[in-house]
Amino acid sequence: MSSTARERSGRLSAAVLGAGLIGVDLAAKIMRSRSLDCRLVVARHDDTPGLRHAAGLGLPTATGGVQSLVDAPDPFDVVFDATNAVSHAEHAERLRPLGAMLVDLTPSKVGRMVVPTVNGADVLDHGDINMISCGGQASIPILHAIARQHRVDYVEVVTTAASLSVGRSTRLNLDEYIETTQDAVRDFTGVKDVKAILNVSPARPPATFRVAMSVLGEELTAESVRAAVATATEQVRAFAGGFEVAACVVDDGKALIAIEVTSSGDRIPRYAGNLDIINSAALHIAELYAASHLPTAGAVMS
Repeated sequence: MSSTARERSGRLSAAVLGAGLIGVDLAAKIMRSRSLDCRLVVARHDDTPGLRHAAGLGLPTATGGVQSLVDAPDPFDVVFDATNAVSHAEHAERLRPLGAMLVDLTPSKVGRMVVPTVNGADVLDHGDINMISCGGQASIPILHAIARQHRVDYVEVVTTAASLSVGRSTRLNLDEYIETTQDAVRDFTGVKDVKAILNVSPARPPATFRVAMSVLGEELTAESVRAAVATATEQVRAFAGGFEVAACVVDDGKALIAIEVTSSGDRIPRYAGNLDIINSAALHIAELYAASHLPTAGAVMS
């Protein structure tokens, strides 16, 4: 997006690459943003249901995959990659020369891993931001808060998501999901012994997105753990209002914390909190980036 166009609109231009469950919900969220303007939603095939849905929302669409972004007459300020982990490396290579901030919603680990409430400021120093996974976004704020105050020896993260909320790209990335979530928990907590498990539940009615964390360590008390969890939860709820603590039990050096996330329910079902948490985090990160660029345009306008 040219500086003149940016000054005129007062928002950064954004594109969503991928029109699956995550991409379409993300596009709908961007439409409500005061600092981002969704200029294009891209898929590879014109019969993609999500692409038709995006068009129904009044959004421009294209079917050329990443080439549609490369060929766009004006470069985009922010590109959200909602495809799959294998493809993101190629997408990053092709889009990097265009200067867009890349926000990667796949578990590729190509870019800088970011959790908004922990290292959100890193978005200003890196051109490719990786959002880890839905389980990572839900668990790491809690685990980081506990690990800052206690010695933690072991962490287990068990994520349960309804089958209906897990799209094709996520199913292709199950191994990458587990590996990336584990690595991110290690990086953000300093705990070496970490295990991540993903359950895709076929239950009816569909199961609400849930992340259960087991933490083993020293001097874990109910008072200190609950205080850390409460603070972290409040910070996440600033951009993901459906983020709730379902359980927090501490006993004999072991803490069990369960988080449930519901969506806002406007474009996706309430049980699909896995989509809501990673998209809300990605949007928040992009808006932090926008905030660092838009004041300059505002100064020119004044």
